[in-house]
Amino acid sequence: MTIDMITWCKFIIGNKIQNVHTRYAHIFERSIFYTSCIEAYATTVAPLAQSLAEILGQKLNINSSYFRENCLVKSSYIRLNRYPLCPLSPKVYGLVPHSDTSFLTIVHQDQVGGLQLMKDGNWIAVKPNPQALVVNIGDLFQALNNDVYKSIKHRVVAAEKVERISTAFFYLPSEVAIIPSYHYRNFNLKEYIQQNEQDVKQTGNKVGLSRFLIYK
Repeated sequence: MTIDMITWCKFIIGNKIQNVHTRYAHIFERSIFYTSCIEAYATTVAPLAQSLAEILGQKLNINSSYFRENCLVKSSYIRLNRYPLCPLSPKVYGLVPHSDTSFLTIVHQDQVGGLQLMKDGNWIAVKPNPQALVVNIGDLFQALNNDVYKSIKHRVVAAEKVERISTAFFYLPSEVAIIPSYHYRNFNLKEYIQQNEQDVKQTGNKVGLSRFLIYK
């Protein structure tokens, strides 16, 4: 378990095919029934993510076989976020403003709320809907579709009065799968992560896709 005192969030990460019971039960202090539900959720949402990627890709003449061949089961992962009550709210974030590296991120949030998206320079709250999931476009999908669908910056405000829990499924290619693009030079996930880590170390911030632009 990682506790980030800057972003005031406890989280755990695992691949959906790993044993959720042994990894998560003692951390989130819930029942075996709860952890089995998380495992079932991860197993269900993986094909949903692939279907959504294929549907979006068809609009842009991206062959659906690309996702089947390059987005392996072990490449994607699930992250459970727990936001305890924060006495410093609103001075800290639940999660700092960022964009996701993934192709797609599928988020299920509880009814507490706190997720916000950047639109036209303003932060817009995403109202919780128990009948819906939130789907974010990630950096890699923006590169793959040549900026037609943009990766969206988002954040989570700290929980001031009620503890918050959310579940995010990150749909990703393998580390070595090439991301073909006309706007960006060809790269893979491993290279992208390494570049981001280098930028954060040197500048304190993720630079992201602009590092890979063909024409700046």
